[in-house]
Amino acid sequence: QVQLVESGGGLVQAGGSLRLSCAASGRTFSNSAMGWFRQAPGKEREFVAAVTKSGGNILYADSVKGRFTISRDNANNTVNLQMNTLKPEDTAVYYCAAGSPRSGSAINTGATFYGSWGQGTQVTVSS
Repeated sequence: QVQLVESGGGLVQAGGSLRLSCAASGRTFSNSAMGWFRQAPGKEREFVAAVTKSGGNILYADSVKGRFTISRDNANNTVNLQMNTLKPEDTAVYYCAAGSPRSGSAINTGATFYGSWGQGTQVTVSS
């Protein structure tokens, strides 16, 4: 199982940018699809973005498409989420998640696809 630690959250004004990073430990990172989810107060956890183990296929939620970019560096066991043109509705705790290596090249927007989760990092966007 892979252990995940997110960083890079903070307070930013609307229209600003933040870059989240997720550092993974364990030998299965390069064989795992990776995803970012978020959860706002009083709301369910929702999908943000995901990338296959090779980085060749990427999915985004419609709400972040064109503003957020997910990337991974298998040599350094990291996955990043570049967030531009942030909006107050982007305020949430952001979680990094890893899929099972047994999933192969699959990618998924559902939370149950991912078996390992980080502790989350808070992103607050002020209006």
